[in-house]
Amino acid sequence: MMNHVHPGLTSDTMEKARLELNENPDTLHQDIQQVRDMIVTRPDIGFLRTDDEFILRFLRARKFDQVETFRLLAQYFQFRQQNLDMFQSFKVDDPSIKRALMDGFPGVLETPDQHGRKILILFASNWDQSRNSFIDILRAILLSLEVLIENPALQINGFTLIIDWSNFSFKQASKLTPNILKLAIEGLQDSFPARFGGIHFVNQPWYIHAMYTIIKPFLKDKTRKRIFLHGNNLNSLHQLIQPECLPSEFGGTLPPYDMGMWARTLLGPDYNDETEYTLTYDALHVRESCGGGGGDKDMMKRSQSTVEAAALRQMDRETSTPLLALD
Repeated sequence: MMNHVHPGLTSDTMEKARLELNENPDTLHQDIQQVRDMIVTRPDIGFLRTDDEFILRFLRARKFDQVETFRLLAQYFQFRQQNLDMFQSFKVDDPSIKRALMDGFPGVLETPDQHGRKILILFASNWDQSRNSFIDILRAILLSLEVLIENPALQINGFTLIIDWSNFSFKQASKLTPNILKLAIEGLQDSFPARFGGIHFVNQPWYIHAMYTIIKPFLKDKTRKRIFLHGNNLNSLHQLIQPECLPSEFGGTLPPYDMGMWARTLLGPDYNDETEYTLTYDALHVRESCGGGGGDKDMMKRSQSTVEAAALRQMDRETSTPLLALD
């Protein structure tokens, strides 16, 4: 039974998994095994984790279509293999990931939206390019998703992302090269087992609109349909995410978002803005505060795809042609 695999799911959430994701407790173990049996077809990829719990999140992300699930699972490990530099020291206390987290990349709201989705927020103008590269921010987002996706309810309900572009300068935007944007799309859309219910742009200037037009071809139809460009019209945002779920920056009834909150959650009780320290990363306290029950202490170690760094490709993605050339 599914509840045996995942204690702590409400009957509503289990029903949603059945209706929306074609999840069937009676065939769950066969479904998982059929995906596992496909691994032999890709000897070129190191599948570093193949336990039931891990494969299940991929099945949920692809509505139990086994071929699509396997494609996503292969893509997940291939992306990590092809971008080894991004996944070296892929942990919360890696200095550059920690810096991005402390600057609020990403923000994670405690209150879910009305569909039970976890709301992630990015305040683009807080990107201090002298402190964080785009890759560091992407790593911090991917690591945050790894931690959040441990929660079975979020595997079912998914996520929604709000990007606030207010005060994001043209100069900042010129650092968003097609290469690194493609990398972000690949990492989030094609290689990660999360369901994104909506991606909301708020207060975007014309040059972000231009950027969006350029990356559109790399987006799947399904992704495109979920991107909403609200401009400065918060009413259209509120039609999709109720104000009760949003902080005041987005015209919501919740208090302003506290930038350090998610970093503190991840870094645990010893977190302190002033002191630099190292911690042996164990996500158990995160699990409790994110409401994901069960599991084992090695969970982060296992998601940490430490592929043999034989051919460490240090690609300098950040210096390729800018998207918007400054004349």
